[in-house]
Amino acid sequence: MAGSTTKSVHDIFESMEYGPASSSTATAQSWLESHSCALGLFINGAFVCPPDRQTCNVTDASGQRLCSTVCAADEDVSLSASSSLTGLKAWSELSCYQRAKVFQSFGSGLQRHSQCLAELCEMVQSPSSVSALVRLVQYYTGWAQLRDVHAPGWTPQGVVAVVVSDDCSLYSLLLKVLPALAVGNAIIVIPGCGTALPALLIGSLFHEAGLPAGALNVVTRKDLSLGIKVAQNPKINCVTYSGNKKEGEMLSRETAGWGIPVSLSLSANAVCPFIIFESADIDSAVDGVIETAFKKKKEWQWVLCVQESVWEGVVARLKLRMAGMKCLPLLAESDRHIVEAAVQEAQQQGANVMQPCPLPSSLSLYPPTVLCGVAPSCPCVVAPPPGPLLPMLSFRTAGEGLTIGNHSPHGQAASIWTEDLTLALESTKSLSVGTVWVNSHSVFDPSLCLSGVKESGNCTDGGREGLFQFLRPSLSPPLPRSSPLSVDYVKFGSTASRPPIPGGAESAGPARAPRSYLQLVGGRQCKSDSGSSVAVLAPDGSVLAYCPDGGRKDVRNAVEAAIKVQPGWKKKSPVSRSQALYSLAASLDLRKRDMAMSLQAQTGLSLEEAEREAELSISRLCDWAAHCEKAGGGVQSLPQSGSALSLPDPLGVVGVVLPDRWTLLSLVSLLGAALAAGNAVVMVPSEKHPLPALDFIQVLQSSDIPEGVVSIITGGRDQLTQAMANHSVMQAIWYWGSQEGCQYLQYTCCNPLKSLWLHCEEQGGSEGRGEGRDWALSHPSLLEEMWRQATQWKSVWIPTA
Repeated sequence: MAGSTTKSVHDIFESMEYGPASSSTATAQSWLESHSCALGLFINGAFVCPPDRQTCNVTDASGQRLCSTVCAADEDVSLSASSSLTGLKAWSELSCYQRAKVFQSFGSGLQRHSQCLAELCEMVQSPSSVSALVRLVQYYTGWAQLRDVHAPGWTPQGVVAVVVSDDCSLYSLLLKVLPALAVGNAIIVIPGCGTALPALLIGSLFHEAGLPAGALNVVTRKDLSLGIKVAQNPKINCVTYSGNKKEGEMLSRETAGWGIPVSLSLSANAVCPFIIFESADIDSAVDGVIETAFKKKKEWQWVLCVQESVWEGVVARLKLRMAGMKCLPLLAESDRHIVEAAVQEAQQQGANVMQPCPLPSSLSLYPPTVLCGVAPSCPCVVAPPPGPLLPMLSFRTAGEGLTIGNHSPHGQAASIWTEDLTLALESTKSLSVGTVWVNSHSVFDPSLCLSGVKESGNCTDGGREGLFQFLRPSLSPPLPRSSPLSVDYVKFGSTASRPPIPGGAESAGPARAPRSYLQLVGGRQCKSDSGSSVAVLAPDGSVLAYCPDGGRKDVRNAVEAAIKVQPGWKKKSPVSRSQALYSLAASLDLRKRDMAMSLQAQTGLSLEEAEREAELSISRLCDWAAHCEKAGGGVQSLPQSGSALSLPDPLGVVGVVLPDRWTLLSLVSLLGAALAAGNAVVMVPSEKHPLPALDFIQVLQSSDIPEGVVSIITGGRDQLTQAMANHSVMQAIWYWGSQEGCQYLQYTCCNPLKSLWLHCEEQGGSEGRGEGRDWALSHPSLLEEMWRQATQWKSVWIPTA
């Protein structure tokens, strides 16, 4: 037709423009208008609009007001917590089948109202694939049905607070909410601005599906302070957070000392490597770069790493592929100045700028930009600014490329491109990230877990593994709720141990001079770096022995040795680690009588009780030796073509502060779990009863455990805890000790981030066997808990079509 502006298929193909997107928001607008564009809190199965509350306006991309939400106050927090307890009782009384039926009904409702949900997400600039959300519901419907079959001996945490940041997606929010509900918890959701409207809709759809009133409450906020208030409520049993590191760190510190476990998924704005090897299909790899780096909104920042031999080919294809691309919207006009400053700084450091079009006059737009030839230390690589900006750097060998890929403090994901299967699998093992995509990118399925490594989190979401942050063993006591103590975080652990007094009342006299023990650091027995010792008292108050008074320098030496040998211990086959643990059990069996006598002398147990503990310790080591080659992950079934692997990975270097009870059995139980998973361990024995651990050094040195994999340092518990908490390389701390110590670790170990497993011994008594954890029990759930504390999970995607 004359004058027609309709483009032909050939024209569209040549320009590679996206087709027109549907901009209708009528369904979402109707839903908002049905609530008078003023949404309240969703508590006890209904929308509540308390009077005299502050409100927060929700706006679209152009700044137009969509509606208002209520900013919850303290009374609303108390009301939602009380409602959650009622909902928890009703929800937990349902059978697994009945809970699964509610999930099925919710999935059907989600599909019916998919248009409304999609429009709401688009309006608040947080687009989410409804089909991905439906798949998420379908997956956790199965786990709601099978919880008792696949997680026997585990019980729900109780009332779980799910806090997300403003830049978190709805998918990430539901990846917390759905598994927590599926295993029987009640939920209080504290959404960010980007997920407040969709979260309120989700709450009403769940209630329509038959979820008991109060089992899912949604309280909206103005800032993170509401999430902190909810977490501090004594009715809350568990807190999980998804979002950026700054808010996650603040939440951890503000909840320190309240006796509540906090798990963090810090995926927002994580820096992820996109690695192209010379053996890659370059055309496919460049297409993948364009798709993932220049999305309208991306949760992660990407850094492109290209092998030198294909550098020119990749640059040429990028120029061709970017030609004709239009400017992309920024999340905020203020981001324009940040992006421009980052580009100018990169140019000053020698980078070449590749842009398909000139800078627009509008501050809300910026052209797709590739910074070619930046250095790994350039600020735009370490912390890329928000916007369509892609740093591009080169590497010579495959090993150098993997080193650059691990350069980031984040460990969320990586995309590697190569046709060499051997290189792909070796790269997968070497990259310190939770998810690796081979010849693909940004592929998700709820059956595969998302684990944060390094600064990207300390918990696992998705898959069967993601269920366990919302469960605890029925036989394991929870961390007791408490009020924070007045702890001086700067001076904690700075008080020196009391040195022995020559010729004092504690002296045993020349006829029976107490023995002086040595500690184990880096594979060799030695005194403490300070040369000081402390007296160890027998049950009758006499001096039994002297042990080294270790400190920060001893911890540093132990960790340095562990860093060197842990990669080799990790690479050993499960069979090799199994045989090494069997040799440790055999070595302990040969010294069983001596260890029993050491226990008797130190703790005051009868010889019969001490021999029983030694026998149980041998059996526990054999349990872990057998477990080494029986827990190797597996292949997941996916709805799309391809293969996906779920693999357990060691944490790295684990610090363990041992309890005063079951001195030997607790030591070998925790040591066996950590070693079986491939970790190196720095152990701090009981300050009161250190001698069995020091005698165990002889057992270690006569076994096949490599030198440096295990260090045992004695001394003041607080001093050594403080040294481990402030060591940047140590990835996890397992702690049995005082409430002050638990609070200190919660406050300190969020920067740098560490995985924590905390137990307050004061609540169970410190004398004899006491209450609390019964180490003699070998229930499968208790052993699985230790194993899960010692591992993190890596997902690998390998497409076939």
